Amino acid sequence: MSRPQQITVLGATGSIGLSTLDVIARHPERYQVFALSGFTRLSELLALCIRHVPQFAVVPEVAAARGLQDDLRAAGLPTRVLVGEEGLCQVASAPEVDAVMAAIVGAAGLRPTLAAVEAGKKILLANKEALVMSGALFMQAVHKSGSVLLPIDSEHNAIFQCMPQDFARGLSAVGVRRILLTASGGPFRQTPMSELAHVSPDQACAHPNWSMGRKISVDSASMMNKGLELIEACWLFDAKPAQVEVVIHPQSVIHSLVDYVDGSVLAQLGNPDMRTPIANALAWPERIDSGVAPLDLFAVARLDFEAPDEERFPCLRLARQAAEAGNSAPAMLNAANEVAVAAFLDARVGYLEIASIIEDVLNLEPVVALEDLDAVFTADAKARILAEQWLSRHGR
Repeated sequence: MSRPQQITVLGATGSIGLSTLDVIARHPERYQVFALSGFTRLSELLALCIRHVPQFAVVPEVAAARGLQDDLRAAGLPTRVLVGEEGLCQVASAPEVDAVMAAIVGAAGLRPTLAAVEAGKKILLANKEALVMSGALFMQAVHKSGSVLLPIDSEHNAIFQCMPQDFARGLSAVGVRRILLTASGGPFRQTPMSELAHVSPDQACAHPNWSMGRKISVDSASMMNKGLELIEACWLFDAKPAQVEVVIHPQSVIHSLVDYVDGSVLAQLGNPDMRTPIANALAWPERIDSGVAPLDLFAVARLDFEAPDEERFPCLRLARQAAEAGNSAPAMLNAANEVAVAAFLDARVGYLEIASIIEDVLNLEPVVALEDLDAVFTADAKARILAEQWLSRHGR
């Protein structure tokens, strides 16, 4: 390679961003950090800038930008600080950038990720909400720009690795019968149903296998995360919801499987460490060292599987219904979930009320076609208003 690839990491201070920077640091001859963004952990963002010396850093507010710029100058660094969504879009689409790690959680990541797509960048997609909210529009932009879209979620990356290279011709055309999307079942897989109403945010965030941020940890506990991944898989692999089956696999060693019409089932296995899919996508179609320890099958000893219980995990049922309805339903589902999870983390609602809020929103707001990005954000905003109204009605 004549020069290291220039990488923008959106959401650098989160778990995915930090894992990405770990992989990048292992291969300085191949990769160089172009830009980093952070939201609230600005002292951590400063430390990352000192270590990786990006050309740009992006923060949400002007006051934070001034403070970070002063600290960077004091450290003798040339990094320039940009502000807000405009700054995110700038570092995602800059001509010098080769690849963008899209790891901003939630709806906030949609516009900068689309800016990278429209600029024809290699997209390492960890922000599943971008596809959940605007699947058809997002994929149209990918095809139009020629952008390379590579999934980072461990499940979707596993499916990508198990698919034939020409899967874009259609699942039936390449002999795929179904996609088996694995899920750990989270911390409440075996919790008595009578106790779920009283679980705390800290309990919900105590994932048995993965180290993740608090919002995605709650989504994993409720299995909304798996529901969003089901919707994402449909867009990534041009699958119908009925072709994607969720399988609880508590060990999180098999990251997903692809079932072929000839009876073959291909699986991707590995230790539960996000550096594996990150390294796979960064180097694709090559392979590089990720820093992940080899899988010890003798230590794992057994692999268990079970069907998800939709009474225990109603969010999974709601997500599948939204996937089948299409149009604005997934965007509303995602927005209502973001409001509900934030309220749960603030101890304003109980764990079981997360699904109640989402279902109420989906029942109140009709599904409409999404013709453009404005329509996506309109659906998102309406769902958030309805979710907040639920909280107000119930004195939360």
